[in-house]
Amino acid sequence: MIHIEEQAIIKVPQVIACSIVNDQQLLILAWIQSGEKNNLFWKKFGEQLAALHYCSSDYFGLEYDNYMGSVPQLNTKQSRWVDFFIHQRLQPLVEKCLEKKLLYAEHISLFEKLYTQLPNIFNSEPPALLHGDLWSGNYMCNAASEPVLIDPAIYYGHRSVDLGMTTLFGGFRPAFYEAYHYYHPFPKNYTEQWEISNLYPLLIHLLLFGTGYLSPINKTLKAFQ
Repeated sequence: MIHIEEQAIIKVPQVIACSIVNDQQLLILAWIQSGEKNNLFWKKFGEQLAALHYCSSDYFGLEYDNYMGSVPQLNTKQSRWVDFFIHQRLQPLVEKCLEKKLLYAEHISLFEKLYTQLPNIFNSEPPALLHGDLWSGNYMCNAASEPVLIDPAIYYGHRSVDLGMTTLFGGFRPAFYEAYHYYHPFPKNYTEQWEISNLYPLLIHLLLFGTGYLSPINKTLKAFQ
């Protein structure tokens, strides 16, 4: 199994215990004492994430399926990012949301039109090792003002997935993006890539929490018709 810890690039908590007790999953992690999220912290975070994204593979996906929150995440390996993103990420969630009447028939057409544009939007890059769920609740700052990643949903994907998700729910500090860009420059249309990549976590939230997340999904879909 692939682990972020094995790369020795960015810190993660030590796993002390992992088991099932009385049908309940139990995970005990080492305590992380909080520190100051100063400018050096954000620079280091951007630099280390850029380095993590240089860890690559021959395929998009993973050797095994995992979870994004409580939602099963398919990781069947594919050679092209666009194919992986459509078949392993967007389509399965669109189908689940349709079944729950969280999306409607017109959304099928909107997504299908979007799919045809993806090859022109995503540049060709090697697969990057992703955290996979990199919003503001899934990192910590330790006592030495170093970033610590928690609650990953890893796989090899397009780095826009991690970067786009950092902009949801408030975004990270400018020093983070400046440092990342210095070590791993953004493509010219990175804002489009990030916006489309965020359809995946937004669909997850739609499925889990309801129609409050439908508006940003509609906005993105209509922007790329």
